[in-house]
Amino acid sequence: MALVERLADKLEKPALDDRSYRVVRLANKLEALLVHDPDTDKASASVNVSVGSFSDADDMPGMAHAVEHLLFMGTEKYPTENDYSQYLSAHSGYSNAYTSSTETNYFFEVAASSSRDRDASTNAAVTSPLHGALDRFAQFFIAPLFLSSTLDRELKAVDSENKKNLQSDVWRLSQLKKSLSSPEHPYHHFSTGNLQTLRDEPRKRGVNIRDEFIQFHHKHYSANRMKLVVLGREKLDELEAWVGDLFAGVVNKDLPRNRWDGVQPYSEKELLTQVFAKPVMDSRLLDIYFPYQDEEDMYETQPSRYLSHLIGHEGPGSILAYIKAKGWANGLSAGVAPVCPGSAFFTVSVKLTEDGLKQYQEVVKVVFQYISLIKEQEPQQWIVDEVRGMTEVDFRFREKSPATSFTSRLSSIMQYPLPRDQLLSGTSVLRKFDSKGISQALSYIRPDNYRLTLVSQTFPGGWNQKEKWYGTEYRIETIPVDFQASIRHAAESTSKNRIPDLHLPHRNEFIPTKLSVDKREGVEPLKAPKLIRNDEAVRLWWKKDDRFWVPRGNVYITLRNPLSKATPETAVKSNLYCELVKDALVEYSYDAEIAGLEYQLSSFSMGIDIDVGGYSDKMAVLLEKVLVSMRDLEVKPDRFKIVKERVLRGLRNWDFQQPYRQVGDFTRWLGSEKGWVNEQYLAEVIPLTTEDIASFYPQLLRQMHIEFLAHGNIHKEDALLMTDLVESTLRPRTLPKSQWQIRRNLLLPPGSDFTYQRTLGDPANVNNCIEYYLYVGSLANHSLRAKVLLLGQMTEEIGFDQLRTKEQLGYIVFTGAKYAATIMGYRVIIQSERSTDYLEERVNAFLILFGSKLESMSQDDFEGHKKSLINKRLEKVKNLDQESERFWNHISAEYFNFVQNETDVEHLEPLSKEDMINFFNYYIHPSAPSRAKLSVHMIAQSSPTAIAGTISAEEQKVKLISMLGKYLTSVGVDADTDKLSKRFGLVDVASGDQAAIIQAISSYLQEDAGLPQESLTAVMEQGQQLLGTALPSLGIEVKVEEADLPPAPKMKPTTIIEDVFDYKSRLAVSEGPRPVRDLMEYEELEAKL
Repeated sequence: MALVERLADKLEKPALDDRSYRVVRLANKLEALLVHDPDTDKASASVNVSVGSFSDADDMPGMAHAVEHLLFMGTEKYPTENDYSQYLSAHSGYSNAYTSSTETNYFFEVAASSSRDRDASTNAAVTSPLHGALDRFAQFFIAPLFLSSTLDRELKAVDSENKKNLQSDVWRLSQLKKSLSSPEHPYHHFSTGNLQTLRDEPRKRGVNIRDEFIQFHHKHYSANRMKLVVLGREKLDELEAWVGDLFAGVVNKDLPRNRWDGVQPYSEKELLTQVFAKPVMDSRLLDIYFPYQDEEDMYETQPSRYLSHLIGHEGPGSILAYIKAKGWANGLSAGVAPVCPGSAFFTVSVKLTEDGLKQYQEVVKVVFQYISLIKEQEPQQWIVDEVRGMTEVDFRFREKSPATSFTSRLSSIMQYPLPRDQLLSGTSVLRKFDSKGISQALSYIRPDNYRLTLVSQTFPGGWNQKEKWYGTEYRIETIPVDFQASIRHAAESTSKNRIPDLHLPHRNEFIPTKLSVDKREGVEPLKAPKLIRNDEAVRLWWKKDDRFWVPRGNVYITLRNPLSKATPETAVKSNLYCELVKDALVEYSYDAEIAGLEYQLSSFSMGIDIDVGGYSDKMAVLLEKVLVSMRDLEVKPDRFKIVKERVLRGLRNWDFQQPYRQVGDFTRWLGSEKGWVNEQYLAEVIPLTTEDIASFYPQLLRQMHIEFLAHGNIHKEDALLMTDLVESTLRPRTLPKSQWQIRRNLLLPPGSDFTYQRTLGDPANVNNCIEYYLYVGSLANHSLRAKVLLLGQMTEEIGFDQLRTKEQLGYIVFTGAKYAATIMGYRVIIQSERSTDYLEERVNAFLILFGSKLESMSQDDFEGHKKSLINKRLEKVKNLDQESERFWNHISAEYFNFVQNETDVEHLEPLSKEDMINFFNYYIHPSAPSRAKLSVHMIAQSSPTAIAGTISAEEQKVKLISMLGKYLTSVGVDADTDKLSKRFGLVDVASGDQAAIIQAISSYLQEDAGLPQESLTAVMEQGQQLLGTALPSLGIEVKVEEADLPPAPKMKPTTIIEDVFDYKSRLAVSEGPRPVRDLMEYEELEAKL
């Protein structure tokens, strides 16, 4: 084994952290954090390479991102392109990666042992899945192949990923900010890349793109730029030996760490300007960007925390409290955003109301007045002490996170210049008060060092430019002189002329002081909560934490009332009521939030949900305040107007989500006996008045049944007292069980095949989406549930490999089990530029392909899938929140199967390959006469299917010939329209026969235009790319010969759902959920105070 230097054996860690840590450096200068976790059921590793999109060539943006994709496509040691993903899938694992501005992060997760019964500490003879995964993973950085056969496919995947984000305001506004920065700084880059930047344009310049990617990897990937984190059950010495052996081959080029100290993202030219941007969704945002210092060396003092704590405060005296009271804003956040080593931004972001949009200049002046308030007094140590105290408490009681979250995050943190023994605490803990450092930080927040961005669909209008990569409409101008002067005046304000309502926050009364936990050694954790109250009014579930021993707790409450979603109108009223309560509580609840105690209030089909979670010390205080606010809500006309408008915008914006985020709502709607969709809610919002909500919400609270879960550092008597608090505060009448809602689903009959088509609301979206759902049976059928789960496991990797990687249908591909309230099935979701009918064909072809693979699957592979799934089902909860959520999910589902995962394993273990073949052939195979299918097709307005209905076949041909004529003229070829038309005389353009279209063009160029062969090739190559966009724009679905693809079977005609009411009325309904055990078995009703 190569020489390994140990840098740290003892790391600062949370009080209850039972892991062991070691930081080492290999001879090639690759640094690694090794983590021994004796109890983990998942092993993981991550490599962070300190190179990202800032290192892209100016004429080939997206290179770093493309290289990230290509590393997954085979290495010299493991040349099969999906060997890595197959190995991980077979061992209950998965992988992913991301590329940011200055780093690329790769990570994977895998079963911690090859058998769930294996004791890793005593049986070293069994090879760990982690070793095999690490071996394959290391080769990414030693000898990737960059296979030519995968190059085009992965670049299309990058392109599809980019197109997925084209209508996302997060991506659009982020890129606008970059595109309007200084061209001298790499922040200006387009980071994702697309086919034009990574393939088409470079090829036109004669660039060998494969060589470029290989060269990028060779130039920037060096062992000394890599940070590795490995987490497993193995002892540290064993992990050290593995890492020293497997990663020794990574070449060290002694590359310097990338820094950009000589140039800033905003030069003087970009400062004191305002950008007006038009978003896709109806949103109103004001952002103030201050160029700021790089704080990575200031990890002990973190002066920006002082600024963000005060400017971003939401309590009395804050900026938000004032502008919210004026009716100008709904929310505000502030904080530092590192750009790269050498620069950062400090950003103040305000969510504006309609009035606030018109008064945005006043909002900016309020921000600068508050900044003057901070600056006029010395930095306050008590404020830093309060923040520091909470960071110490949070770190002390930090719980474990999922393995990949931990390794991916830590490998990134390792790039910072932290002492190696502080990697875990890092920037999480504020260590020192630095008055001079805070004053220095404040020196960047001044009236000559900022840019404003105002986002709105309506204000001020006159957007006269479009951003290059996403097409965002915008306008940019120098901030008017008088506005600049008023900002300077605000920044120089004093107590004599400052808004008197602005002041620094008071001391936080929610800071927890009781942090003791009654930990008992050797306790076997209970698998279910106890039912400590069960009467007509209340069902109270409770479990004192016996696993994690942290001073936190979670309370989940459902106020069961069928009125909450009896109709779309009552659903909207319930939602508005919850939003108004939260709006009224903002100032009060903010102190609790920054002290680690939060609440949620929401409406759903069964009633109103209240969730309170965090440090248990002051939990009852916050709960009481929420309940009193619910009971005594005053529906103020000014706040009602603002909150109603916010809810209305949210419903209108729903149509502008990505299609794959919309499709599931329609599938659920079509499978529910009673339910509503977005357009039905939208119709009910506009007429609502203040009086409607004021008269409605008392009805919600008048009668109810209370379902309550208390879990964590909560004693039994405290759980009972909090339940009493709900009853005594709200004083409801009991809702009889005969009036409880019963969840039911609609049952698709055997042999049925339904399709529901829906045109997407966003006219600029280019993606279609399909959810292809096969009904299987009742959730209560444990045997069928096990088979659906196993089918999902077996198709996960092959589905991704076939539908996304090989067929390149789209970036978004999901396969697996789908659960409703009482039924389950198997589904495939694909988001793609291809038509939904084509996607349906390809899913059918995939299922037949999988059926044949199942038939020929070896017994070892079949058992491997079972073992992988069993490992997943028996995965341990990692923290208190996960266990709380699991308990509450089982309670809310009303099956109360707290050992569902163990039940699944009991029914998985005896399954045979023959069982699965019979199951597949009955429920899943496209030719099965007994299968029941529902497909939901989300169709883009710009799709050929949508366009075809507006244009005739003859018009399609005429317009195509005109486009081709313009293209030929643009490349210097004589375009004779008459001759070109004759060549197209017998071509069926409307059918999308691309081969015939290309032949017609080729014949014209050779025989009519007399183009030489060397010119013909270039013109035809560019022309074929043109057809890829021209034909769909004319409503023509391109038919491409794809001989290598699995054939799609001929299917019987589907039934199109035209009338949803009629469709639902013809279907039978399921039984409602019933407890798997008598609830009396969970009862512990005697008081143990």
